[in-house]
Amino acid sequence: MESYLNENFEVKAKHSSEETLEKWRKVCGIVKNPKRRFRFTANLSKRYEAAAMRRTNQEKLRIAVLVSKAAFQFISGVQPSDYVVPEEVKAAGFQVCADELGSIVEGHEVKKLKFHGGVDGIAEKLSTSTTNGLTSDSGLLNKRQEVYGINKFAEPEPKGFWLFVWEALQDMTLMILGACAFVSLIVGIAMEGWPKGAHDGLGIVASILLVVFVTATSDYRQSLQFRDLEKEKKKITIQVTRNACRQKMSIYDLLPGDIVHLNIGDQVPADGLFVSGYSVLIDESSLTGECEPVMVNAENPFMLSGTKLQDGSCKMMVTTVGMRTQWGKLMATLSEGGDDETPLQVKLNGVATIIGKVGLFFAVVTFAVLVQGLFSSKLQEGTIWSWSGDEALQMLEFFAVAVTIVVVAVPEGLPLAVTLSLAFAMKKMMNDKALVRHLAACETMGSATSICSDKTGTLTTNHMTVVKSCICMGVKEVGNNNKASFCSEIPESTVKLLLQSIFTNTGGEIVINKSGKREILGTPTETALLEFGLSLGGDSQAERQASKIVKVEPFNSTKKRMGVVLELPEGGLRAHTKGASEIVLAGCDKVINSDGEVIPLDEESINHLNDTINQFANEALRTLCLAYMELENGFSPHNAIPVSGYTCIGIVGIKDPVRPGVKESVATCRSAGITVRMVTGDNINTAKAIARECGILTDDGIAIEGPDFREKSQEELLTLIPKIQVMARSSPMDKHTLVKHLRTNEVVAVTGDGTNDAPALHEADIGLAMGIAGTEVAKESADVIILDDNFSTIVTVAKWGRSVYINIQKFVQFQLTVNVVALIVNFSSACLTGSAPLTAVQLLWVNMIMDTLGALALATEPPTDELMKRSPVGKKGNFISNVMWRNILGQSLYQFMVIWYLQTKGKAIFNLNGPDSDLILNTLIFNSFVFCQVFNEISSRNMEEIDVFKGILDNYVFVAVLSCTAVFQVIIVEFLGTFANTTPLTFSQWFLSVFIGFIGMPFAAALKMIPV
Repeated sequence: MESYLNENFEVKAKHSSEETLEKWRKVCGIVKNPKRRFRFTANLSKRYEAAAMRRTNQEKLRIAVLVSKAAFQFISGVQPSDYVVPEEVKAAGFQVCADELGSIVEGHEVKKLKFHGGVDGIAEKLSTSTTNGLTSDSGLLNKRQEVYGINKFAEPEPKGFWLFVWEALQDMTLMILGACAFVSLIVGIAMEGWPKGAHDGLGIVASILLVVFVTATSDYRQSLQFRDLEKEKKKITIQVTRNACRQKMSIYDLLPGDIVHLNIGDQVPADGLFVSGYSVLIDESSLTGECEPVMVNAENPFMLSGTKLQDGSCKMMVTTVGMRTQWGKLMATLSEGGDDETPLQVKLNGVATIIGKVGLFFAVVTFAVLVQGLFSSKLQEGTIWSWSGDEALQMLEFFAVAVTIVVVAVPEGLPLAVTLSLAFAMKKMMNDKALVRHLAACETMGSATSICSDKTGTLTTNHMTVVKSCICMGVKEVGNNNKASFCSEIPESTVKLLLQSIFTNTGGEIVINKSGKREILGTPTETALLEFGLSLGGDSQAERQASKIVKVEPFNSTKKRMGVVLELPEGGLRAHTKGASEIVLAGCDKVINSDGEVIPLDEESINHLNDTINQFANEALRTLCLAYMELENGFSPHNAIPVSGYTCIGIVGIKDPVRPGVKESVATCRSAGITVRMVTGDNINTAKAIARECGILTDDGIAIEGPDFREKSQEELLTLIPKIQVMARSSPMDKHTLVKHLRTNEVVAVTGDGTNDAPALHEADIGLAMGIAGTEVAKESADVIILDDNFSTIVTVAKWGRSVYINIQKFVQFQLTVNVVALIVNFSSACLTGSAPLTAVQLLWVNMIMDTLGALALATEPPTDELMKRSPVGKKGNFISNVMWRNILGQSLYQFMVIWYLQTKGKAIFNLNGPDSDLILNTLIFNSFVFCQVFNEISSRNMEEIDVFKGILDNYVFVAVLSCTAVFQVIIVEFLGTFANTTPLTFSQWFLSVFIGFIGMPFAAALKMIPV
């Protein structure tokens, strides 16, 4: 079976080709209820529509860009436009309508923009300010919303409960049974009158309705859980200026005229115009298909929704929102395509297909045997051409039994059990601070054998403070109580240089928030430096206003430095740089000494500074070097900022403590067979110190730097990579290379927060993006978002992943046991006795126990700590393991033997005589069979351990399902006999039925002692 599944039902957890997705759908063949079976699979036809629309959009936008480039050359000949402001727009207090704004930005209409007075003219017509933003007056905002719309995309209407009922009714076998019930009703009433003749038909109808409503309720609850998760996925906040205050706001609250602040890695939240900024490179490939990034500046100010900032930072004025943007229209189409199906869903579709074919064969043979028996008896009696109503009803009952065997045999619920388990796990993981973006990640994480984690913010707290410095060649502690003495020991000219470097060469910003308090925005490193500058008495605003910024090169993880060029008030240009200590120091040839004089950097000074860097790093401090240089007046903003010739101002040591609980989480991973590796851009000594503190770096592990790693040959990498525990000074491509190599034998999870981490997140089996520090680009490439940026949460995700995998294995084991026994009992009985002991109504009830209710009970078991004490499944593990086959075949054998013994010797054991003896015996068999399933469900809670009651009361769903099953079984047997073909049993008969089911538990325990 496993080889057949691997050949036809094997899909990747990520990036499966359309051919692969098409292939397994075709192999499925005839499906009982396609609407339900394929509900949580990708809608390939909708995807093709979305792809066609994307191609059309790309062509339109590409032409618009080419036209706008050509228009630049003829801009001097602008003709006055004949644009007329609509009356309703004028009445609302605006001078430009939404359609005009849309055509300017989307069509890159340079002439139209010039006619409206450029960006400032558009701002005026939108009644906004490029410095202070919109006013927060709710009446004005509502007017703006009415005229220009909201920043939300059209979404399909959520399905209501009755639609799920309708979909559950689409089951082909249930429809056939419904038709049988209808015929049975007509024939029965014609023969025996109302109500006696209607009992059989009404029994089947009631069973069908019960199955349909229970199925629909379960499916509807699942859909509500997914709806909640979809809402969480779409929560994106962005920095906006309103009422002259910087504030965080949901992108869905943006309106035309809002001033948005964008940084590297952000997604442009609406169409807009560039107001100000530095080195802005936009990746428009999601819209235009062009791989080359586009430079956005005052000459080319058009920014399209859905594109991403590849470099730089800027302020943008929103012009068009929601469904008026091309991105909005595209997203509306894409959302209908759905997520790719998960590997387990597809594999279980395969299992359902195989068993369905076997079941269909058995059903046809059973029907043939039963009909042949009836025909044989009629031939002997010589009444082959005369048929009574009873015989017609008997024929119909045979057909109903055959159809019901197909209902029971085709485990339609298997693929949906995966979805149920995943929905349950994803909901619970949300509470544990992990947002799953792709269903498959949840189950893949259970097989993870390797985690490559960032250091900053994941293993550490991300609350950084400057605690040591080496300025003017002197090492000093930086504490709250020695700020005054700190400044007095450093020459005033150096303090001025230091403050200028801190406040001008920064990606952070000091702003006044809504409550009027000072707030520092930016990365934790920037925040720590700005706090250090403020503690030295610096004034951020004064420093920024004193010099004019000529050029900015933002920090990125490839260069590991950032720089700024200033035009000084007294004339002349000065460049400041800061970044990884050894890299910046390598570009310095001078240093400021203790007297504040600039002196050449000799070997002794270099050794002193390198020793300081190592000393700081060994104390687990992040080190940054700050340097400056005076530039010649001939420097042009189009030139790159120099990388050498600098004067070293000093080195700062920033403390970022290890998160509480990380050491324990790493130890948990190790005991679970998961290797944890640290991949960081930091200094190797800092990385090693933190890795030892976390328990990642062991005595036999290797710590390596990115540049050394890059120089290794393929053969060297094969032997080296399994031993690597720490990679320092790594570039994003180093991380990508490491992940690619590891994936050949392992299931790899990778964390990332920056834009440049996207390739590694995309390449990994499970990409984990940071919710707080992560950029939108990183989050979009990830499968799971760790909302609290905590490594312990990653371990929780792994635990839930294992729980999903094992819960589904438990359910499959339970369901296959019911399948095998129900098939063999009805088939063998039909062949040997000419009748089926389990009727259509009884089989429908059994089907519900094993399908919907069984999935609810077993697929929603919460994870236990024991899960993290076993080895991961990895890439090579079989889903239906030998342990499962042992349990399935052993339990099936027990149940079949017991039921067959009852069928052959039951009348003698219970001393059953008289006309009702067959009915009582069949009721006993039905009752014993159901209680075998109830107790087998408990045994299935743990496939290997004998103690199956541990934690049973913690899972209230399991207890509720078992209780309802038992109570409803009593009602069926004692009170619904006329509909279900049962009769009330005596106390001793009830006791024996339950006892037979119970004996299955010690039998299951004995099976678990057999090694496989």
